[in-house]
Amino acid sequence: MPSTKKGSKKSSKKAGSSVFSSFSQVQVTEFKEGFQLMDNDKDGILNKSDVRNAFDIIGKIVTDKELDEMMNDAPGPISFTMFVNMFAERQSGPTDDDETILKAFKAFDRGDGKIDSEAFRTQLMVFGEKMTPKEVDDAFGEMEIDDDNNIELEPLIEMIVGKAGEENAEAAPAE
Repeated sequence: MPSTKKGSKKSSKKAGSSVFSSFSQVQVTEFKEGFQLMDNDKDGILNKSDVRNAFDIIGKIVTDKELDEMMNDAPGPISFTMFVNMFAERQSGPTDDDETILKAFKAFDRGDGKIDSEAFRTQLMVFGEKMTPKEVDDAFGEMEIDDDNNIELEPLIEMIVGKAGEENAEAAPAE
């Protein structure tokens, strides 16, 4: 049995090396910080209790069934490498194409290629996956808002759809 463990570690390390190259060094650092915050018992593995505690901290109530489903998404214990791997799999999953994103934002367009920033702010905090005021403030810090409180639609869309390409271009292999 010990030889199986060694083989597993080698495989994990090899798989981990390639998954880390999918993300920038900043992203890997952020994943590490998030993992460490979630790892309540500091054993290097996220278990059901760690995940429940993380949801409790952010004020989201989850059932045991939901937690079990989340835990079953992982093929084994959730180490840091597995955690990053799970993010990579979700990121490479189906995403909205640029045209879908364009149509979604054009719904806010008043016909002049601009959207009202205050109306947009409210929508982000009220509908869909609700954002907190801090999350909206952070996002708005990245946007160009003119003197009339409008956001130019095209630069906003470029920022959103272009961001994934920029992050992948910045990706650096983990050492």
